[in-house]
Amino acid sequence: MIWGEQAMTVGQKLHQCLAQLEGAAADLKTFCLDTQDQTAQKLYAQLSETLQNQIINPLKSRVNYVESEEPQYKVYQQAMQQGEMPQPHQPEQYDR
Repeated sequence: MIWGEQAMTVGQKLHQCLAQLEGAAADLKTFCLDTQDQTAQKLYAQLSETLQNQIINPLKSRVNYVESEEPQYKVYQQAMQQGEMPQPHQPEQYDR
């Protein structure tokens, strides 16, 4: 850890991971739109959908659970209370 840098909380790590996964799913959708190859389009669309349904959605549910059980992990609310702007991908609350 760099001197003066604060360690990330579990909540921050979960949100960061989730944002990265959502970015990867969005990249796959972009790849789908950017190619003319029908096979590649189908592959990218399937991978994006699988990532969303098999990883992102369950992780969102886990984040909701963690935040309901451990309020100190509510990254978005903490940032707002401290007057900081949350990262663009930080959700207010995920659907269960």
